[in-house]
Amino acid sequence: MTWTVDPEPYDSPVAAALWRAYYTEVSDRWYQLHEGHTTDPDELEREIAAQSGADLSPPRGALLVARYGGAPAGTSGVRLLDATTAELTRVFLYGGMRGRGGAALLVRAAEDATRTLGAERMVLDTRGDLVEARALYARLGYTETEAHNESPYAEHWFVKQLRPAA
Repeated sequence: MTWTVDPEPYDSPVAAALWRAYYTEVSDRWYQLHEGHTTDPDELEREIAAQSGADLSPPRGALLVARYGGAPAGTSGVRLLDATTAELTRVFLYGGMRGRGGAALLVRAAEDATRTLGAERMVLDTRGDLVEARALYARLGYTETEAHNESPYAEHWFVKQLRPAA
């Protein structure tokens, strides 16, 4: 089986299914850790609907979908914050797809998309309980830095300088 990563419209059925799976997982992990239960279904639906992903579309962003053996397996997104900086977001693989190299492939594809958008620096934020994500970003050359946003769920911020597009 092989991996492919390609741009995907943020509002496609594939993108919607991946967004739902991503948000459900990170929300449930937070609620389990802090309150001992999964996300309230009504809250989950409101938050999924409120964050459409429209900012992950050209000309100022990109949503990427990884497929393993042709089947949708994961996603990553980038959005320009300014002329030189993009933000990495929605890095996710279905649980059964983890450990096969897809996450690194998605992040590198997002870096390529960032260069195509004209930015030379990638920033991201994550939570402390998402230890797998923090380890991935460190392994791929991201360094922890000061906060670049005021997200109530962000606990760690990372940055990476990217080479200009060839």
